[in-house]
Amino acid sequence: MTPPHLPARRRFLARTTGLAAAAALPAWARASASSSSAEGRSLEFFHTHTRERLGLVYAVGDQFQPDSLWRLNRFLRDHYTGEVGSMDPLLFEQLHRVRELLGASMHYEVISGYRCPETNGRLRQQGSGGVAKKSLHMEGRAIDVRLPGVPLAELRDAALSLQAGGVGFYPESQFVHIDTGRVRRW
Repeated sequence: MTPPHLPARRRFLARTTGLAAAAALPAWARASASSSSAEGRSLEFFHTHTRERLGLVYAVGDQFQPDSLWRLNRFLRDHYTGEVGSMDPLLFEQLHRVRELLGASMHYEVISGYRCPETNGRLRQQGSGGVAKKSLHMEGRAIDVRLPGVPLAELRDAALSLQAGGVGFYPESQFVHIDTGRVRRW
């Protein structure tokens, strides 16, 4: 369900986003979609900066749920400015598959989701390690997470095994970066 307070054009765009994103699913995500089509695919999160929690079904079969995508965009907003970006639904497919591969059922702890260009620039100026000039966080295509009870190296290895995007390993900061960019690791 699309939030009723959005203008008509935004409601239309929210409804069609799920359909368009589903059409672009790569083979590894389509396999996940077909294996859990009846019950839907869900994710649970705890944001370490805002202290918010979110659990929802984000897709059923090959259809992303527009209201869930809207809620995920809001939840993964830039926690410095409050600016809401548009997250790539394939990122949620990656997170779901990683959890499946690990046999894990707990929530993800989110360190960073969407980052507006101003925040990204400020973090780079402050010398925050690992902040790329053209970070995929600014495009809603990256997330920094950990899974309580799962060793960070195992989380990294599960993400790498998908061969679905970039995976960065930050053991000193206790998180793994996962994105929907080209396949690479650091």
